[in-house]
Amino acid sequence: MIAIIDYDAGNIKSVEKAVQYLGEEAVITRDKDVILQSDKVILPGVGAFGDAMEKINAYGLKNTIYDVVEKKTPFLGICLGLQLLFKSSEESPGATGLGILDGEILRIPAQEGLKIPHMGWNSLKVKKGAKLFQGLEEEPYVYFVHSYYLKAAEDIVAATTEYSTLIHASVEKENIFACQFHPEKSSAVGLQILKNFIEL
Repeated sequence: MIAIIDYDAGNIKSVEKAVQYLGEEAVITRDKDVILQSDKVILPGVGAFGDAMEKINAYGLKNTIYDVVEKKTPFLGICLGLQLLFKSSEESPGATGLGILDGEILRIPAQEGLKIPHMGWNSLKVKKGAKLFQGLEEEPYVYFVHSYYLKAAEDIVAATTEYSTLIHASVEKENIFACQFHPEKSSAVGLQILKNFIEL
């Protein structure tokens, strides 16, 4: 069973649908026991960093997430769910993220001819051996919607893309995986990424 953490963030239903489409049981929950008993855990999300952390704290989910990571349960952060794994974001000065991974969340720099938020399909440069991207063509296209981007510690970067700057689009470290893009909105490529996660 796959637990999808519910902290009132947008886009949770489409992640649930994609997981179910792949034939897996998915449950949207904030119940600690259910989350800790699940085979895999997904932290999706669309919204603002500071608001999201307030909700995670209010629902008592922070320690549950730490417990999942400590148990070595495969964990996937999507979009805002990726950003929350880091300590801080320029979007919400003063707000403290989960601080599980090393890196910083920065605003995408303005560039003439490029709109922010970054919305649309971009190709990825994937690091050899990255687990989420097994079985995909060399530079797969995925769908992004974001105004802030990750600059992570180099050793955890699994995939990058270019949009005004070099964006760390996916990270992997031990049992922790995260994507800035939306696999659940990235058609066949995204489903393969989710399938790879489910089969870990």
